[in-house]
Amino acid sequence: MALAEKLSVTYLDQSASVKARLDRLKSRSVILRVNALNKFFQSGRQTITALRNISFQTHRREFLCIIGPSGCGKSTLVRILAGLETQSDGEVLLDGRPVSGPGRERGMVFQGYTLFPWLTVKKNVMFGLRMNNIGRAEAAKQADEWLGLIGLSKFADVYPHQLSGGMKQRVAIIRALVNHPRVLLMDEPFSALDAQTRARMQAYLLEIWKKVDITIVFITHDLDEAIFLADRILVLSAHPGEIQELIQGPLARPRRPEQLNSEAFTAIKARLEELIHPPQDGPEEETYPAVPALSDIRDTVE
Repeated sequence: MALAEKLSVTYLDQSASVKARLDRLKSRSVILRVNALNKFFQSGRQTITALRNISFQTHRREFLCIIGPSGCGKSTLVRILAGLETQSDGEVLLDGRPVSGPGRERGMVFQGYTLFPWLTVKKNVMFGLRMNNIGRAEAAKQADEWLGLIGLSKFADVYPHQLSGGMKQRVAIIRALVNHPRVLLMDEPFSALDAQTRARMQAYLLEIWKKVDITIVFITHDLDEAIFLADRILVLSAHPGEIQELIQGPLARPRRPEQLNSEAFTAIKARLEELIHPPQDGPEEETYPAVPALSDIRDTVE
């Protein structure tokens, strides 16, 4: 019997408080809208479809996670949302206006550490402000405030190589937020971290999100991470990436570690596993080469 069939709840079940919160979320203004987006790549004479007919929208202060099997086009999609790549057809609208390239209204945090190694932590945070014509004194003041928000004030004058991986990503997050973007795009930002640091970073991100008026689109391959963080989870299929389902998270906020052991968590994880790793029709029995008898091996050696 499948795990989901043993549970007393399903992934569609929601408490009254969770349903009310999600209803409030969906009543907010739409920040980001994607309509019938396709992405094709040319490989010699062959046209490869990376993304097919992607349509969804995110609301103000929503936390949307996008997951899917390896190669489903998650990173391609988020790079299109950031304006770093161009869709083949369809449209991306931010506050009703077409996205046609990078812009300060979208912040981006990558999987790798993208801090400038020759700048101190504080100057890394100041960089975007200075590029947007904020005076040095005001940029320094705002950088200090952001570093205080994430508990790194005492590291303001150190260089990135002196920081842990988690600290580097905290700085990368606030560097993306200092110009007050409408949307924060995150491409598997915690995948290189160990499990304990990753859990701490998830908590830091939720704490920052509570204090900043920002919509987050978060790419991950980690199902637990998606469930723990997201209001809604967009599930893509593999080759090409198409929307399989848009799932509403059943967990109450604020999120707590003990929710990872709840039936609601287990039910939604079982559904995500079913979507991403569907059972194969008539699985083939694995066969292995015959192992020679020990006496045969001995005879060969002798």
